[in-house]
Amino acid sequence: MKKIIVIGAIGSGKTTFIQAMKNLDLEYKKTQALEYYEDITDTPGEYLENRRFYNALIVASHDCDIIALLQDSSDKRCVFPPNFSSIFTKPIVGIITKIDLKEKDIEFARNCLQLAGAEQIFEISSVEGIGLEKFKKYIATI
Repeated sequence: MKKIIVIGAIGSGKTTFIQAMKNLDLEYKKTQALEYYEDITDTPGEYLENRRFYNALIVASHDCDIIALLQDSSDKRCVFPPNFSSIFTKPIVGIITKIDLKEKDIEFARNCLQLAGAEQIFEISSVEGIGLEKFKKYIATI
């Protein structure tokens, strides 16, 4: 499997997504610092929401093959600046999370990720397992 770094706002589902990808028990856990799994790097949402931490994201992405930007489908704010992907030198994918929720706006999330520069966008429910296999197949081809 390729190495992935997961970037998104606080509460966007980054850690839950990683737990689902690794077939771990889903349990809420607040990521306080960079956390390294075998092939996935989890980042705190604060690193995206505070521009002074962008350098930490850039440095952490160096060892990764894919940058995954996560946007919560139920979040009405987009914390990714337009063309955010330009600060990285790796392929950028977008992941719309929490698609199983009743209160969701998938088109808003898709637009947010497209404006940020995501080249490919996936719709995922980590809780129900929707879209995980499609994402795994995609990253195997990069």
